[in-house]
Amino acid sequence: MGIFSRKNDETTAAGTTADTAALTGDYTIDPSHTTLGFVARHAMVTNVKGSFQEFEGSLHLDGVDPSKSTASLDIKMDSITTGSPDRDGHLKSADFFKIDEFPTMTFRSTKAESLGGDDYRITGDLEILGVTRPVTIDLEFNGAAKDPFGNERVGFEGKAEIKRSDWGVTWNAALETGGVLVSDKIKLHFDISAIKNA
Repeated sequence: MGIFSRKNDETTAAGTTADTAALTGDYTIDPSHTTLGFVARHAMVTNVKGSFQEFEGSLHLDGVDPSKSTASLDIKMDSITTGSPDRDGHLKSADFFKIDEFPTMTFRSTKAESLGGDDYRITGDLEILGVTRPVTIDLEFNGAAKDPFGNERVGFEGKAEIKRSDWGVTWNAALETGGVLVSDKIKLHFDISAIKNA
């Protein structure tokens, strides 16, 4: 299916659906219905999950030519939460994210592409601790609908993997049994709901 299409939509000769043009436009990410999460391996035996509670973001979606779609995010690092105040405090400290010096993490897309069906891929620049490196995110389009308040919404799920050391986040502690306390690999996951701008 196309980015906004339904299985029972009639497809035009150009390969797009009738409702694509109507849904193409600018959207604002809805923080109250969006999750920006991450998972890190802890002590080599379990996963610690966390998320960011405060952020702003926007999307420009082009259903006719997905390569023209864009995404932008600004995330407040002070809003990180993992369910443990002590751990959250450590993550905000100079050992990890140095939030006093670098209060915001940003993402700016540089490329978008359709992988077929409901699958898309977006590449962009992720800035953490003043270091900017490329990240590729695989996205699945979950659909579009009008909510009870009259807002036109779109939804996406996304995932990516990064190495935190690529951004200079290198703190760790050795375990007596071998290995380290915190994995270098971090799994990112996103559940995004965005509202079309009036």
